[in-house]
Amino acid sequence: MTDRAPSFLLRAMRDDDLDAVLAVQAACYPAAMQEGADVVLARRRAAPATALVACDGSGVCGYLFAYPSLRGKVTPLGGAFRVPEVADTLYLHDLAVAPRALGKGLARRLVQRMHDAGAQLGLAHAALVSVQDSRCFWEGFGYVAAQGDAAALASYPPGALYMLRSAGEAR
Repeated sequence: MTDRAPSFLLRAMRDDDLDAVLAVQAACYPAAMQEGADVVLARRRAAPATALVACDGSGVCGYLFAYPSLRGKVTPLGGAFRVPEVADTLYLHDLAVAPRALGKGLARRLVQRMHDAGAQLGLAHAALVSVQDSRCFWEGFGYVAAQGDAAALASYPPGALYMLRSAGEAR
């Protein structure tokens, strides 16, 4: 009996992935945390180099949106953002994995690929807002609780936590 790791293709997100991305989002988040198609497309178009999807034999089964930002800046849930001319932080805005792909290491692969992208962009930090009791997951990558824009953080459900890591963290 051979135990083979599942095969996932990680690639840049395209506009025609929108319906599949929205379906994964709906499977992972309550309605109050879901962002509309216009917001998703705006994020992808503003930072195409840091918008990834993962595909299996059935299509898109995960995604990760990130973009260059500034340390301490939090993008409100569903809110607009602007990629600054000079950034110091890769902001991981949204990670989701469809139920059919859970427990197969996909989230870790997406995060590692994004950390690699942040390093290629020369960004000193990575940051995110931890939701849905995901703090321990993010701590496994070297993220720690930090001070972030409290007003923007308030747009997230209770328990949301701004987290930061140095780009040099090896995890």
